[in-house]
Amino acid sequence: MERILVVEDDATFRSLLRTILTAENYEVVDVFDAEQALDILRRREFDLVISDLRMPGKSGMELFRETRNIFVPPPFILLTAYGTIEEAVEAMKEGAADFLTKPLKDPAALRTLVAKVLATGRREREYMSLKEAESAGLPPESLIFAGTTMAEVRRLVHEVAATGATVILFGESGTGKEVIARVLHLLSPRRHSGFIPVNCAAIPDTLLESELFGHEKGAFTGAVQARRGKFELAHGGTIFLDEIGEMPVALQAKLLRVIQERTFERVGGSREIRADVRVLAATNRDLEKDVRDGRFREDLYYRLHVFPVQLPPLRERNDAIPLLTDYFVERFGRQIGKRVQGVSPEALTILQSYRWPGNIRELQNVIERAVILCRGAISVADLPATLSACDSDAQELGTLKDLEREAILSALEKTGGNRRRAAEELGLSRRTLQYRLKEYGLIKDE
Repeated sequence: MERILVVEDDATFRSLLRTILTAENYEVVDVFDAEQALDILRRREFDLVISDLRMPGKSGMELFRETRNIFVPPPFILLTAYGTIEEAVEAMKEGAADFLTKPLKDPAALRTLVAKVLATGRREREYMSLKEAESAGLPPESLIFAGTTMAEVRRLVHEVAATGATVILFGESGTGKEVIARVLHLLSPRRHSGFIPVNCAAIPDTLLESELFGHEKGAFTGAVQARRGKFELAHGGTIFLDEIGEMPVALQAKLLRVIQERTFERVGGSREIRADVRVLAATNRDLEKDVRDGRFREDLYYRLHVFPVQLPPLRERNDAIPLLTDYFVERFGRQIGKRVQGVSPEALTILQSYRWPGNIRELQNVIERAVILCRGAISVADLPATLSACDSDAQELGTLKDLEREAILSALEKTGGNRRRAAEELGLSRRTLQYRLKEYGLIKDE
């Protein structure tokens, strides 16, 4: 939901603006002067500011100019009486998005202008994110979200990216959780500041607190000078806590405080440091079970679980394998200076029939090896023996798919077409059943 700040000293007109915008499903915050507006803009992110040009105290023009120094300044629509249109035009020359005259004769004019300005902002963010994704070495977005089962993930990522909400990514090892975290950062207003990844499983428990929060000189043996931690380095940007389920329980309490209060102290220090940081986390563990087993704090789990996103394993993204394969072939061929003439149909059949326990990371390694070995096109002989062993299985794939299709039809008939109950009957997740229904042509794309 896009967030709009309304700044208007006339209470009746302010209420009218709120009513019109709220009816359009925008989140609206309204204040009566520029000082209040500045205070809230320093603490929260907004997609748009609608401000009166003439107000007691600071004017709308002064408010606009002062917000240019704020991290990721929002676009402005200025409200002006006929006598001050020249000032509004001047504001547009300085970068304001547009203006509206008061009194508002037609609410449709406000709705249309707001929709236009917000759409322009979204396009600019998407364009910038694509350019930054290229410079960050990420694949194009169409490839990151390739496959039917990734459509919902893409929708969720785009919905939450521009907010400041904490996001936790669930998924098996190798499903691309860090890539999705980087996309979230690049699509967010914080994209011009740092993205700081921390693998909680790769750092010894005794060093993790210092790594995250820094330490003061003399805090422990070997601390010969003060050192900033990852939260300080990520100020204004995003911190990505990978393998969050591996964090020691004792340290989880300090992390909870940072997320709740946005402050922390270095190890051995007493000075509070402000943490203007967005927190993204990821895990391949069952955190609900860890909470029940006392391995993970329940209160931290719920603070992280504001916006969960589940990434499907590669075996549920079978339709994405040709696209991913082509991308890796081109990428590794370019890296080693080798022209590869694609992948043979037989090799591609094996790639699509393999279960990929290591997910995208395993596919990437397999293709890198195959690019090194191949002569011309990648053939079955260029694939590891573990995959080639699936060749005989691939020959039976048609029969197995026919059996699975019949089993799905039987379960749907038995449950009167209820997909949830059919999925339970088959021992599948609802997402997997949905994918299978589309794969076998039993439903149209929804």
